[in-house]
Amino acid sequence: MGTISTDLIVDVLDVLIVTFLLYKLFTLMRGTRAVSMFFGLIVLFILSVMAQWLNLMALNWIISSLKTVWVIAFVIIFQPELRRALASLGHRRILRRFFTVQESGIIPEIIKSASRLADKGIGAIIVLEKDMGLKNYIETGTKVDSRVTAEMLETIFTPTSPLHDGAVIIQNDRVAAAGCILPLTQDQRLSAALGTRHRAAIGLTEESDAIVIVVSEETHAISYAQGGKLKRKIDTNTLRSDLLKNFGIAGEDKTASAAATAT
Repeated sequence: MGTISTDLIVDVLDVLIVTFLLYKLFTLMRGTRAVSMFFGLIVLFILSVMAQWLNLMALNWIISSLKTVWVIAFVIIFQPELRRALASLGHRRILRRFFTVQESGIIPEIIKSASRLADKGIGAIIVLEKDMGLKNYIETGTKVDSRVTAEMLETIFTPTSPLHDGAVIIQNDRVAAAGCILPLTQDQRLSAALGTRHRAAIGLTEESDAIVIVVSEETHAISYAQGGKLKRKIDTNTLRSDLLKNFGIAGEDKTASAAATAT
């Protein structure tokens, strides 16, 4: 009885794990072009099970012969989704940065530059690296390795600058690179009104824990992307609050606000 009970528990656990993995894979692909391919593979899997159960020799032989091809096709077709899933599994909140972005450091400079660029109607996309490294994306641009200042960011995104048509990536409180190429989101549920910058911001935050600030040259609005979600048309106070909260210094923000109120 004990052996049967143990086997039953193992079988149930096996089914639950497989179901969970399939569900997570589906949620990652939901809204993308890969979802129809996912259902196609499920249909082929069901046919394989039916062929074995009904002893359909010819169909079973064809499906068995294509198993290796299926594995390769699965990796190729779902490469972006698998990469995103593995990146999510490898990310842990207990892994913290070795530095903190201070209120007296780059946050005011980023906010100042975003505000000025929005006022002038100059498009921009600013990426702040967190725990997950962005080396692959940094290498697509031009290395800068400069101190973060509002003037530096405004200069980079000025339309006459050769680096304006791309993203700036900030790493370890320095401008690591400019003119970087980011992956576009494949989420088909997004509004058609969103341009390339906003789709690139969402795309990068779907694959990493980075924070991306977008300035629209059409609407002069500031947007904020994180975790595959986009907060549109935010003001500088909201931007400052979100940045402080995400870099673990919300308490400092509250202290500063309380001091300002007292005075």
